[in-house]
Amino acid sequence: MRMSHWVGERAKNWGKWLRVGVVVILIVYATLSATLFIAMKQTPMRFATVMSKLPMASMMILPFESLWTIARAGDLRVGDPAPDFRLRTYDKSSWVQLSGFRGDRPVVLIFGQLYLTALSPGGSRAQ
Repeated sequence: MRMSHWVGERAKNWGKWLRVGVVVILIVYATLSATLFIAMKQTPMRFATVMSKLPMASMMILPFESLWTIARAGDLRVGDPAPDFRLRTYDKSSWVQLSGFRGDRPVVLIFGQLYLTALSPGGSRAQ
């Protein structure tokens, strides 16, 4: 009789510690996710500094893509002018500023290495 009482108490304590452990893990997860979200709202250089310190496994554990979509959603609407920016050209020979094309001609922005290398300088598909 005494042994079964002891086993029952031990099982009850184990369940209590399991619940405490789950709550602690959820609090740590929420804190890390909130910290990552706050970092995503910073300037690109500050965000890059934070990301350089994160282990790659955190990308699989934390809701990176969902947070990124919310943090960088922006508030542009159809018909709004694009925000101005300045970038080096692909060959690094000069700088281009988006506002320099305003009212001159339509501008198509393509971001990503895949598109930059897909066409050769002559305009034909690269082989």
